[in-house]
Amino acid sequence: MRRNWTSNRWIWLVFSLFLCGGLIFLSSAGVLAPLEGLTAAPLQWASGIINNLTLRLVSGVSDVAELQTLRQRNAELEEALAQFQSELVELREIASDYRRLSELLDYTTATTEQEFVTADVIAVDQSAFLRTIIINRGARDGIAIGMPVVTGQGLVGRVLQVSANAARVLLVTDQSSFVSARLQTSRAEGSVNGRLSGSLLMQFIALNAGVQEGDLVITSGLGGNFPPDIVIGQVVSSRQTNLYQEAEVRSLVSFDTLEFVLVITSFQPVDLSVFEAEPASPTTAGQ
Repeated sequence: MRRNWTSNRWIWLVFSLFLCGGLIFLSSAGVLAPLEGLTAAPLQWASGIINNLTLRLVSGVSDVAELQTLRQRNAELEEALAQFQSELVELREIASDYRRLSELLDYTTATTEQEFVTADVIAVDQSAFLRTIIINRGARDGIAIGMPVVTGQGLVGRVLQVSANAARVLLVTDQSSFVSARLQTSRAEGSVNGRLSGSLLMQFIALNAGVQEGDLVITSGLGGNFPPDIVIGQVVSSRQTNLYQEAEVRSLVSFDTLEFVLVITSFQPVDLSVFEAEPASPTTAGQ
């Protein structure tokens, strides 16, 4: 029985070989071409579906990998952008401070006859009723009450109160601030007073004095409270009253962005009250 099965197996093997050889020969001769085309059609269709699925799967996997890479790259760029923005802000602040300090240096260089102390503005009070700033220099730095405070653009105010390491400055725009002034062009004199709105008004200008829009207003030095020739502002408009002229004055100092100031330490206000004549007593008058 075992020999029969073995002999049959060899017969099937030989038959299969002859069959394969015959099919190969017929295919080469082109006899099986119609049958091959008919058989290949569904196989090609199935192969196309499998290929499309494979391509989509590969594309999906590639897209996921690319998306992960893009997300990582985007996170890196956002981190770099935040760092650059921080550095940009810092550089802008340095440039702004450098520009302001350069302006102060130019001013001190142009006025070699005066001595200055540079101070930072550490507090601001510009309410409707009081306009002052506080600086980080005080009596230890030679600051005294009444000393003028300026920037490269002009007059800021005068020292009102002093502690050991700080000082309060009354701004020129405060209502209680009065500065003896003159017009640079006509040399006409008057008094500049701060107003409730924060603007400046020059009063008591002679009626016959020429007042032109754009004229510079400078300190006159009269009264001994400020040195002469410090720029206060620029005339914006003028009007006449029955007794004198008035001029609206715009300060060239930007009080809203004030960060650095100069205190003129070489100037000491003069107290002129000691020279006021005392009324004569009846005994003295009768002699």
